[in-house]
Amino acid sequence: MKRLIIIASLAVWAFSCNDELEPIALSPEITFVSVSNDTIVQFQEVLTITISYIDGDGDLGENDPDIKNLFVTDSRNDVTFEFRIPQLAPAGSPIIIEGNLPIELSGVAIINSGAQTEQVSYTISVIDRAGNQSNVVSTPEITLIR
Repeated sequence: MKRLIIIASLAVWAFSCNDELEPIALSPEITFVSVSNDTIVQFQEVLTITISYIDGDGDLGENDPDIKNLFVTDSRNDVTFEFRIPQLAPAGSPIIIEGNLPIELSGVAIINSGAQTEQVSYTISVIDRAGNQSNVVSTPEITLIR
């Protein structure tokens, strides 16, 4: 009996010492990964920004083409470009999804008419089908040239 109490006590102690795994949030979380180039010739090159994502309940992405769920804001004028991430997991499948998303910006241009070069950075966020907004990430500065 004494041996059983000691074993039970050790088991309780062992389980109490384990770090609990932190649950993955239901709101999507994104991380900046890369930009295709830190210098872009305006109107001639496509700027590709890559972010990674993780979503704890798999509801990131949308099948309805009219619903936008990816937002990229230009630091120079606060204009926000809206995109649609296609649905990444079947509806009703509460699974953890993660991966990388490339975002292509074409027609990037200098907005200061007299400048030969200009610096720009972008902030990015996403929203899932439940309306949960992600954190916001930023690109490093990118140089635009004429």
